[in-house]
Amino acid sequence: MLLSLRIITPLFVLLAGVQAELITDSCKLISESNLQRNALHLLEPLTNQSFIVEEKDYSYIFQVCGDAGGMKEAGLVQREKKTGKLVRIGNYTGTRAIKGSDWVLLFYEGGENYDSHCSKEPRRAMIMISCSTSTKNTLSVVLEDNQKQQDCYYLFELDSNVVCPVIPSKLSAGSILLIVVFCCLAVYLLGGFLYQRLVVGAKGVEQFPNYAFWSEIGNLSADGCDFVCRSRGNREEPPTYRGVATEPLGEEPEERDDHLLPM
Repeated sequence: MLLSLRIITPLFVLLAGVQAELITDSCKLISESNLQRNALHLLEPLTNQSFIVEEKDYSYIFQVCGDAGGMKEAGLVQREKKTGKLVRIGNYTGTRAIKGSDWVLLFYEGGENYDSHCSKEPRRAMIMISCSTSTKNTLSVVLEDNQKQQDCYYLFELDSNVVCPVIPSKLSAGSILLIVVFCCLAVYLLGGFLYQRLVVGAKGVEQFPNYAFWSEIGNLSADGCDFVCRSRGNREEPPTYRGVATEPLGEEPEERDDHLLPM
């Protein structure tokens, strides 16, 4: 049993290392650098996909660090529609990568030599991968610059959202907290209203969740406001009022003025 564990454990470690390897590491840079390697790693979501563009007489197949059209080490190939012949435009074993703010320019070099023009130099491809908010990755042919003696190239453009810069959130922590509080309050009010109406059978203002509690809170708040803002405290004596006595007044003794009359 112990021997089996010693054999199986290294196999699991090896498999984990294979899974962790990035496919873009298959691209061999002409001049290795961290900047170019990081630019390639940005294109990892585009791997294991074939991007095809159709022209009148030819179609072009492009892969990121993969065998385009099934041709080994070919990153971009040209296929003739009549015969189905494949022409190697560029290899991912001869790669260069330049990263911009919202684009990556990929070079595949070392393709098949031109037949007669461009001094019969090897073909090469330039693929401009530009930022696009669309979820569709669309490949298009921009031009084939082959009317000169050297430095001829094919130029393609691929629109993709994988190279778009990450836009930081403009919401502050306080704004996020307020949004969460308002959402929770809305759920509380709506859920409580439905419960009171459908389950309890409440009507009118009684449908408000925890109506008695919030009413008591409102009364206490009003009392506190009245005490702080309107009460005069002990600085003045509260006004007193004397009420009118409700008991009947006693009859005053009758004054006789008979003695004032002339005799």
